[in-house]
Amino acid sequence: MLTDLADRTMPMPRIFIVLSLFAAMIMAVACSPVSQTGEGEGGGRESRVALNAFFERVESERRALSPQAMAAHTLGTAEEERYLGRLDVPSVDKTQRELALARQHLETLRDFDRDSLDGQDALSRDIMAWQLEHQVEGASFVWHDYPVNQLMSFHNMLPGYMTGQHPLRNDADVDFYIERLKRFPDVFAGAVEVVQHRVERGIVPPRFAIEKTMRDARAFVDGAAEDNPLVTEIVARADRSGALSAERREGLEAELAAVVREQVVPAYHHLADYLEGLLALEPTNDGVWRLPDGDAYYRWLLEGHTTTDLGPEVIHQLGLDEVDRISARMDELLCGQGYCEGTVGERMVALNGEARFLFEDSDAGRGRILAAYREIVAEIEDGLDGWFHQGPAAPIEVRRVPAYREATAFGAYYMRPSVDGSRPGQFFVNLRSVDEHPRYAMRTLAYHESIPGHHLQITRMQAMENVPDFRRSLSLHAHAEGWALYAEGLAAEMGFHDDPFSDLGRLRAELFRAVRLVVDTGMHHHRWSRERAIGYMHSVTGMPMTDVVAEIERYLVIPGQACSFKIGMLRIQAMRQRAAEALGDDFDIRDFHRVILDNGAMPLALLDRVVDDWIERTTKRGASGTAL
Repeated sequence: MLTDLADRTMPMPRIFIVLSLFAAMIMAVACSPVSQTGEGEGGGRESRVALNAFFERVESERRALSPQAMAAHTLGTAEEERYLGRLDVPSVDKTQRELALARQHLETLRDFDRDSLDGQDALSRDIMAWQLEHQVEGASFVWHDYPVNQLMSFHNMLPGYMTGQHPLRNDADVDFYIERLKRFPDVFAGAVEVVQHRVERGIVPPRFAIEKTMRDARAFVDGAAEDNPLVTEIVARADRSGALSAERREGLEAELAAVVREQVVPAYHHLADYLEGLLALEPTNDGVWRLPDGDAYYRWLLEGHTTTDLGPEVIHQLGLDEVDRISARMDELLCGQGYCEGTVGERMVALNGEARFLFEDSDAGRGRILAAYREIVAEIEDGLDGWFHQGPAAPIEVRRVPAYREATAFGAYYMRPSVDGSRPGQFFVNLRSVDEHPRYAMRTLAYHESIPGHHLQITRMQAMENVPDFRRSLSLHAHAEGWALYAEGLAAEMGFHDDPFSDLGRLRAELFRAVRLVVDTGMHHHRWSRERAIGYMHSVTGMPMTDVVAEIERYLVIPGQACSFKIGMLRIQAMRQRAAEALGDDFDIRDFHRVILDNGAMPLALLDRVVDDWIERTTKRGASGTAL
């Protein structure tokens, strides 16, 4: 998943943010079915210039509300000193200003004459319009999410930003780092403020989310300050880079530990103490149907995450149908390997326990897991010819999830490379348990997160030219995760799942995404209990119970997002079939993949239109793959 799709470079005050200050993730254009120049039959230069000036203003005004976004934008300039020592501080006022800004931007955007635009200019306008309209339409739900939760919240994401993304080029950067540590109390006080504002409106996080966030917050600051990752990780980075002078390096551990002890530790305890008080409200673990106007809220979430108008009833039934289809194919493969007794889930549980598929539960075994993932990624990167016109536009490295994040982090995730090329794409593997990485499932996970999945997708899209910046910093789950799931199946077509057990791993991953459709809509629309959803997922997939519980609890605090994978995949597959049938011998899979990837993220309805335009032009020309 894209870190499954939110950019984890900074903490997010909302779980789902449409065109937010914190969205940063994706997309690219090379030679595409839509003109990159924007110069076509109907475009006027004045309109294009004015529109692009508006896009720049939108980005500038959004960044202005986020010191962390401004720090990233100004890095390497004289202006960076204004922001490198600051952090984003959540507040009720800030949330209201973000929404007011979205309304203003939408009003301005509607003043542009759509008919005077074409090519990428028209597409950029339509993409931003969709996002702003969806955000404004959901204004009544602005307080309905859970900004503090066990999975993606200030307490576990801010340390990752500090230790991994804060620059460390010289002595001054250490001073800025310390200034940021001193701002932790403000950040956590702001977190309490926005949670309490929601509580007063009947929006209380699930009980498990409160309890686990309390536990993890206290655990993060338990023990000696000298051993806290905010100290040890930054010191290790400094020593690896050699960026600090000897004078600045001397006594650095003690200096950092003092700030952590005096500023960070109280901030974490303040959050934990506040959350402990919420338990007196006797929160439940039910879905969002329990919230004020919860059914409408969930439909709005599904629309945003899937970028379709599919309702929860349709998605639920689609999930059930896909579960039946994929389970039948897995049954065939399992029987072919001599596993014919019991349900598919029961047989997969048995498979998971076989020693031949597991690595040794030791540091050495974990090292071999990372080495195996690196081999898988390198192998498929060398096998893209005939399937893509161009490969990734940046290198990738496979890394272990930091130990302090293992308990609550995803099983794996991808972090995009930095725009300036100083940091490669990173495929993070969670090694808390070797049981989560059976050999037969490793290929599919690697293909999803790296190549031909997120890494290929994101670096190609970061390479976009002649489009506004927001097109390169846009996160739409249906496009991103739909592509990554499509890429899992594509790898089989490319010949990288020739082992039947590896193909079982691929099918179980797809089955898992189909089950998500069932349990997400089950809990949030059909009012399933958390326990019923856990039982269903475990019985159908055979996944380890620890994984199942983590997944179900993820869906409860991030409603609807898990539906984007399968919906996106199915739509991309349908687009490909439509193109292949229409173009016949003129269909080139490389051109199709370029259409899907190199126009960047967009709602699926717009992507359908882009594909249909490409089909029409290719049919007229009798040849494929050129720009408008």
